[in-house]
This record gives sequence, C-alpha cells and structure tokens, in this order.
Amino acid sequence: MSEAARSLLQRWGASFRKGTDFDSWGQLVEAIDEYQILARHLQKEAQSQHNNSEFTEDQKKIIAKIATCLELRSAALQSTQSQEEFKLEDLKKLEPILKNILTYNKEFPFDVQPVPLRKILAPGEEEHLEFEEDDEEGGAGAGSPDSLPARVPGTLLPRLPSEPGMTLLTINIEKIGLKDAGQCIDPYITVSVKDLNGIDLTPVQDTPVALRKEDTYVHFNVDIEIQKHIERLTKGAAIFFEFKHYKPKKRFTSTKCFAFMEMDEIKPGAIVIELYKKPTDFKRKKLQLLTKKPLYLHLHQTLHKE
Repeated sequence: MSEAARSLLQRWGASFRKGTDFDSWGQLVEAIDEYQILARHLQKEAQSQHNNSEFTEDQKKIIAKIATCLELRSAALQSTQSQEEFKLEDLKKLEPILKNILTYNKEFPFDVQPVPLRKILAPGEEEHLEFEEDDEEGGAGAGSPDSLPARVPGTLLPRLPSEPGMTLLTINIEKIGLKDAGQCIDPYITVSVKDLNGIDLTPVQDTPVALRKEDTYVHFNVDIEIQKHIERLTKGAAIFFEFKHYKPKKRFTSTKCFAFMEMDEIKPGAIVIELYKKPTDFKRKKLQLLTKKPLYLHLHQTLHKE
C-alpha cells in the first residue's frame, strides 16, 4: 500500500467513525454534515481518472457504493418517514470494508448503485471538502482563472406576498469586517433560518459575490427577503449568515466565519452582530468569537406589516 493510499484510508476511516459517533449520540445535524462531506470525497475518488487514483476500477465501484450508503443514511436522518430507512447498524457494517478496501473481494452487502458526483451544489450547500481545519491566516494564494468553481453564488428570492396582520423582514447586508478582507476571493454570504435543532425553516439563499473590498471590509449592500412571516417562525429560531470564499490552492469554497441574529434582535434599523469561528454551529452551543478586534457583520433591517 502506498503512503498516499494509507493516508487517504486513515482520513476516510476517521471521518466515517466521526459520523457514526455523532449518529449514535443523536447529534443528527453533525452526523448528516459528516456523512455528506465523506460521501463527496468518496464520489470524487470513485470518478477520478485511472492514472490519478490509488485504487483499481473494481475498488472504486465499492467506494462509490459506500458513498451511496452514506447518502442514504443522511437522507434517512432528514426524513420523517420510518419505512425503508437505511439504518445506522447497516452503515456500520461498511467500516471494515472501507478500511480493507485494497483486499476486499466479497459481494457488497447492500444492493445499491453509485450516484453521480454532484458538480453543482444546491444553494447554500457547503462546498467544504476538507477533513482538517485549514489555516485561515496568510495569503489567499494564486490560482489560474480556470481553477475557479463552476457554481456562481446568487440565489436570492423575492419578497413573499403580504398578509393582513403579518410581518415580513428585509435584511440589507451592508458589509462585513475582516482583518484580511482584501485577500478573500469571490466572497459571498449564505443566509439561512434555523430552528434550535439546526433544521431549515425557510429556503437557503446565497448573495451574489461581494461588490468590493476596502481596507478591513467586504461590501455587499444586498437585500435578503426572509421567506417566512416573522410571526410564523418557531420559538428559538435564528437567522444565520455564513461568510464563504474561494480557495484556489485547494480548489473549493470554504466557510471563513459565521454570524447569527436571534428573534429578539429583529427590529427596524441598523444592527451589528458578532462573528464566530467555523464550523457553523447552528445549535449555538459551542460558540467561539472569530476575533477580539471590533470587526462585525453590519446589517440594516426593514419590517413590512399590512
């Protein structure tokens, strides 16, 4: 086994165990994230060219099927239906297969087919294909134009129709303060509304790429129409803002930091909110400030009521 293959299998194994641990502890949002990240890694390897891969074509077929099973378990955790679920104990049967992929020569235990690699991700879906925490310090690196991602951010939705006695919210994202603002490539913000369990309450929206970068600020000046009347948001809900940028050296889009606004902060006028270190904690339980410097996300809220 080559050193590259050994390293890859170790990382895959660690990610697999991390996901199943989250799953068994009932931390479903974290489990889904881990399963989907690993599934994309496996899909990418399974569809790589022969001379760029550490694995044979037969081994890549098994890798692709394991990716499918991860997707199935992820879908089961998000589904309210109980029948035909792909269970955790089924998924755990695949850990030794993945670990021993180079010598595995038995029939795959589940009748599944590889799924195609998702070239363009859904709006707001994290395109964060990494296992280790990457270093946010230092330069952005130099990448050739053809290495930029195919996905173009910008999935803003129109304001909902008004209803008597109900309130709609428009949030203008003015700017975000970052010490290395000028080094961020193709920055944009993903906006989502989550309940206390991190479940989406409205469609996720991505801003277009920022208008300009100036000193320690990235300027957006873009309106986000929240896709639910305020009165219909569940107790404890929050609006999240994930700042994302492209990393040419690693060729993917990464979340740099995030901010959120809770329901008691919804009021007309300007507001500045604090920035937190990634990964995004939609449950708001383990929050770490990004910096001690006075750098914030600057917003302006407008309420519309019939």
